[in-house]
Amino acid sequence: MKKSYFDMLSSFVFRFKKTVVAIWVFCAVLLTFFAFQLPSVLHGSGFETEGSFQKTHTILHDQFEQPKSTMILVFESNTYETDTKEFQTHINHTLDKLSGVDHLDVVTSPVDNPKMSKGNTAYAVLGFDRSFTDLKNSIEQIRSKIDSSDDFTVRLTGGPVIAEDMNKASQDDLKHAEAIGIPAALIILLFAFGGITAAIIPIVIGLISVLSTMGLLYFASSGMDMSIFLLNVVPMIGLALGIDFALLLVNRFREEMKKGSVERAVSVSLKTAGRSIAFSGLCVFLGLSSMLIIDINIFQTVAIGGMFVVVLSVVCALTFLPALLGLLGERVNKWMILKQKSRKNSSWYRFAKFVMRRPIIMFTLTLLILLTAIIPITNLKMTIPEAEALPSSYDSRQAFETFKSTFGEQELYPVTMIVDADGPISSSKNLNSLGQLEDDIKQDTNVKRISSFYTETGLTPDQLKKMISNNAVPSELQPVVEQFIQKDKAIIRVYLNVNSTSEQAKDWVREWDGGYESFQLILGGNSKFTQEIFDEIYQKAPFGIGFVLITTYFILMFAFRSLFIPLKAIVMNVVSLCATFGLVVWIFQEGHFTDPTNGIGLMIPVLTFGIVFGLSMDYEVFLISRIQEYYHESKDNNNATLLGLTSTSKIITSAALIMIVVTGAFAFTGVVPVKQMGVSVALAILIDATLVRMILVPSLMKLMGDWNWWVPSLKRKQRIRENE
Repeated sequence: MKKSYFDMLSSFVFRFKKTVVAIWVFCAVLLTFFAFQLPSVLHGSGFETEGSFQKTHTILHDQFEQPKSTMILVFESNTYETDTKEFQTHINHTLDKLSGVDHLDVVTSPVDNPKMSKGNTAYAVLGFDRSFTDLKNSIEQIRSKIDSSDDFTVRLTGGPVIAEDMNKASQDDLKHAEAIGIPAALIILLFAFGGITAAIIPIVIGLISVLSTMGLLYFASSGMDMSIFLLNVVPMIGLALGIDFALLLVNRFREEMKKGSVERAVSVSLKTAGRSIAFSGLCVFLGLSSMLIIDINIFQTVAIGGMFVVVLSVVCALTFLPALLGLLGERVNKWMILKQKSRKNSSWYRFAKFVMRRPIIMFTLTLLILLTAIIPITNLKMTIPEAEALPSSYDSRQAFETFKSTFGEQELYPVTMIVDADGPISSSKNLNSLGQLEDDIKQDTNVKRISSFYTETGLTPDQLKKMISNNAVPSELQPVVEQFIQKDKAIIRVYLNVNSTSEQAKDWVREWDGGYESFQLILGGNSKFTQEIFDEIYQKAPFGIGFVLITTYFILMFAFRSLFIPLKAIVMNVVSLCATFGLVVWIFQEGHFTDPTNGIGLMIPVLTFGIVFGLSMDYEVFLISRIQEYYHESKDNNNATLLGLTSTSKIITSAALIMIVVTGAFAFTGVVPVKQMGVSVALAILIDATLVRMILVPSLMKLMGDWNWWVPSLKRKQRIRENE
């Protein structure tokens, strides 16, 4: 009989088990060193994409010599108003101390600009000649130079500061989550296996997979910008997946050890549980790869990091783990501390019989529960995380909220409009067209005010024309001209009277971006940034989802030789994910069990789908694989379903609990999107491993009978034609 790939793999791994273990240990130790360097090369929120927003930013720097990055110093006083001598002296003294800060290019003081002061609050703008990813040292230098007193409070905020704090908070969150998740996972494994040795092995596999992946990503980061969110996603996926894979293989190995030799146990385990791991890993890999189609840094970063850790987890589970089990042999059962019950007397057997006796009732009740959980999804509001995503104790968040509440979001987030002419903007024709453009913008009901050369100087197009044609621009107006007009381009800042991330704001920038008479309008600012991010996701995500659904269907059809089982698995997965998103809205957005948030992080539904759709197939593949084994032996669908559910319920529940505690541990972290991500994945796994896998799937298996295993047979069709 021809040997399968898993036969050949098991023979190789068992024969060279010492070498395989030694190579893995060496590589893991080496890569762990670089894994601890990974945080130093990660930066940014990950919401970067090519488009008008980025193009505007480049033009402002290259042609208008505006800073590449800016930070904001927010001054507050409980004693003095901003127009007092004491307040202004404090501002000047603080700004003087910033002399010598790396890459600090320009400082705009509220002492020189009254619009930057209000009541007892003022702000200064610090401009830098480097992008925000290169300003870590500058942030540290500024923080070391500013100080608060009883009378004055000074806080630093802005995009670069928030991104740096997000990096620090993410690392802190990772430590907290691991401190909760790993010990909890070990306790669950002890109950699942009853022995210390068997329980430790999956933890080791999970840690090796994660640390090796992070070490490899350190080298991969040199070729691309990677989001700091990677620090949370890779351990979340890697620990859960690595531990789960090891749990399945170790459990099967221990079962087979009762029937024969160590070599046979390794071989059978790889051909059964190993095959399930390979198919599960492929499903997770494809689910994560779907995010590559979305041209936004955070999704591509998570996709690449997730795909790395999936491959490493599968390879580790199929090589290092069986080699380690081959070396341990009977010692895998060493240090048993809990007695294991026989299958027939277990509660899982009784539960399986209960479900199988009442398939219609169980299916209907469970479906009603899931449909009820889906209802809140109709109120889903997605947002791009900003400073409010940080813990409230961070100065950068407090300063941002103070600025926003004092000066208004509209002042913080104007739409920057670059007017690109087909010739010098100072020509008579272009100056007249520019004036007409401003008049048209002002008449828009969504516009509060605009800032341009004309509004800042009070000049008319005719007056400006005469000055330029006679080379008679007053010296005091020259800086204003250079600020708003450069060769063939002009700047208009538009302050909207609607929220910068609202649908009205997104519609406004979408409508105005493009041509206007002889001008080309290029829009930037927060509204344009938000619109481009949302449009990219809404346009590309359906294709990614469709790719995952179709490829997963054919993979499962090939694995189980069935048309209906893959379809059933996909539909149940989609239903459980919709129920998950409904519950996440209910918890976070509507404020049950936690303070309400402005919405759900824009990346959470996409990332949850990409991660969970594949992860949940882990249980589907393992459950159906065991049912399929029994069905091939007996050809009795009901008995096969009963035995398959009984033999896998404990392991699936244990695996689910491990995933829940590993991912759910992030619910106790401080960064809101990370918290939402952890809760989303944990809820999805909980629903999938209990209501779906333990009730819906076996109920449908019972109701459909032998039709579960139906697939068109080409040979049968060929025989029918020949008989005709």
